[in-house]
Amino acid sequence: MTYRKGPTTQQAHVDVPKGLYEEEYARNGFFGRTSHLYRSQPPVGWTNIEGDLRPEALKVLDLPGLGEGSYWQGRVTFLENQDITLSLTTLTAPMAAYVRNADGDEVHFVHKGAGQLETDFGPLDYEAGDYLVIPRGTVYRYSPSSCTSLLVVEAFSEVSIPDRGMLGRHALFDTDVIKTPAPAPREGGPFTVEIKRLDKITTVTYPFNPINTVGWKGDLTVWQLNIRDIRPVMSERYHLPPSAHSTWIMRNAVICSFLPRSLENGDPGAMKVPFFHSNIDFDEVLFYHDGEFFSRAGIEPGMVTFHAQGIHHGPHPKAIEASRAKTFTNEKAVMIDTRNPLQLTEAGRSIAMADYWKSWM
Repeated sequence: MTYRKGPTTQQAHVDVPKGLYEEEYARNGFFGRTSHLYRSQPPVGWTNIEGDLRPEALKVLDLPGLGEGSYWQGRVTFLENQDITLSLTTLTAPMAAYVRNADGDEVHFVHKGAGQLETDFGPLDYEAGDYLVIPRGTVYRYSPSSCTSLLVVEAFSEVSIPDRGMLGRHALFDTDVIKTPAPAPREGGPFTVEIKRLDKITTVTYPFNPINTVGWKGDLTVWQLNIRDIRPVMSERYHLPPSAHSTWIMRNAVICSFLPRSLENGDPGAMKVPFFHSNIDFDEVLFYHDGEFFSRAGIEPGMVTFHAQGIHHGPHPKAIEASRAKTFTNEKAVMIDTRNPLQLTEAGRSIAMADYWKSWM
């Protein structure tokens, strides 16, 4: 059952009445009960915000302690909740020890750099734009050939591939493009493995190299997927919700990939920029990797925006005007949506841009 009061559109995000601003007010992300509100002023037209609930932009490449000390110490968390943590790390030399996470699965996104990731299952050569999905309990070590920056999503649940529904199982990316490692046992010793459990580190020493697998079989392993192998879903006449670009799912969170694609050029009345919305059930985090971020002003590669539940957000005013003449977007970004509220860590607060919330004014 739907209701209609006052001036509205027939089709959401198309032919918004002149002088009005459309807001999507929806439950369960973009899948539950929904209304569209047509406002005389944009819902981000504030003049002041007092309190903790405000849009945030973080210069995460400036996080204090980044890459310093051991691998675990140099992996600096900036946002966290009971389901996931979001961290960044930089690596300039091979890790001194092997590591194992007993707390959760990990999704690493390579923002910069190249090198080799050694794992229980074998090695993988990585490069910028790679997702590396490391199941809980896997031993691994990075050996960078160039300075490497990693966005790390630690999930306290299993990471998997979303169901593509009516699009079919080969949409977005065929699972055949996912690379998996082949065994390449290492020699020598002694070696140490630093195991993280309940956020405490236990060090185990072996007289041999722990990467000694000579064969494996099964469907649980390390995955490697580069964003160039993802083929975005597109619509010529309708702006699709972010959930159409989902890449990985976990308990109470999803990772989406925003990639170069054609804009909505098939209908002059169709929106080309993300619509205004108030996050009712999800927090939204965007990591900007590369390209031109046309829906955001003042954002550079390597920055993060954080829009929490309960505060509106949407395109910046200049982005709306600039979008009218554009036919293509070349932005590359990683979005993480979480059902449970995220909290900024002390490190995250220290690199937050104080006046980001003013950028809509």
